[in-house]
Amino acid sequence: MSEVRHVRSLGVERPGQSYFFGYDEGPPGDGQVRLDLLYTGFSAGTELTFVKNSNPYLHSRWDAGRGVFVPGEPSARYPVPFLGYMESARVRESRVDDFTPGEVVGASFGHKTGHTADPFHDLLVKLPEGMDPLLGVYVAQMGPIAANGILHADAELLGPNVVALGDGIRGRPALVIGAGVVGMLTALFATRAGASEVVIADPSPFRRLRAECLGLTAMTQDQAWAHAKARWLHGGDDRGADVVFQTRADAGSLHAAMRALRPQGTVIDLAFYQGGADRLRLGEEFHHNGLNLRCAQINRVPRGLGFQWDRRRLANETVGLLASRGAEIRAQLVTHVVPYDDAPGFIARLVAERPEFLQIVFKHGE
Repeated sequence: MSEVRHVRSLGVERPGQSYFFGYDEGPPGDGQVRLDLLYTGFSAGTELTFVKNSNPYLHSRWDAGRGVFVPGEPSARYPVPFLGYMESARVRESRVDDFTPGEVVGASFGHKTGHTADPFHDLLVKLPEGMDPLLGVYVAQMGPIAANGILHADAELLGPNVVALGDGIRGRPALVIGAGVVGMLTALFATRAGASEVVIADPSPFRRLRAECLGLTAMTQDQAWAHAKARWLHGGDDRGADVVFQTRADAGSLHAAMRALRPQGTVIDLAFYQGGADRLRLGEEFHHNGLNLRCAQINRVPRGLGFQWDRRRLANETVGLLASRGAEIRAQLVTHVVPYDDAPGFIARLVAERPEFLQIVFKHGE
């Protein structure tokens, strides 16, 4: 039986200031698994909103019963001791038959040096033998986010008749707005599904170059919507994309996605607009072309597909993508591997200096 151990957690003490919070954790009980952190991925688009005090939970309360935010009643307050959802960990001790000490799993438990998991409730996905442990940060949450975007496109085009991920976009062109991590993984899933052409658009030359190194066709946003209207023809004035995957938290990017659509096409939106969307022009293409806007969030799969698809299945799809293209994904997406102890200082420099980056990973040990 293991002993009590001390766990550290990376959080935000106050606006602009990250810190380590510590607590003691008892030994695992029956049906539990004790994990040691190897790598934890930093999701800048979400987590920097807590550093910058722009996250809606800091200013409103989420009313789950009604599905609305209530202004002036914050759900979260500083200090925020727990952040993160992209972890790779090694099993230290197991009181579950399905897990063995030494195995590496992808999980989602936050930037903590250790965690006691209940596999009945927590998603723990074993990495295949020989897979780079760092890639495990994508398995339980970030990869499924991108896969769920593809699944939403499938549902838009096929309804509930989705047998394999990407059935709806196979043989069709796909446009992804945003070459961040979610956008890159979405584009790679689209390529793996057999899309006839995959274009990814981003204003950053740095990110476009990384996309091209992954074999993707990279453009600016204006080039991308013009390309879709010039090349993706369906007869007469019917031209553009059936679906566009929008992953940038920018209203101008959402507008570019709508410009790229064919009449009655759909934007599959995976972005988090914490600052609102005041530049969105709903009186233009959205109105005149009868477009659709579908939010694809990891907390739910499309209606009618819940009996076939869940997060574990999306995680297994992620493992398949990583097994085929893991070395390229690490080389092109992971731009910074930072010692865990250096994380608060690195985040401060990230906010102050705004360097080019894609995936930041904090390394704790192997």
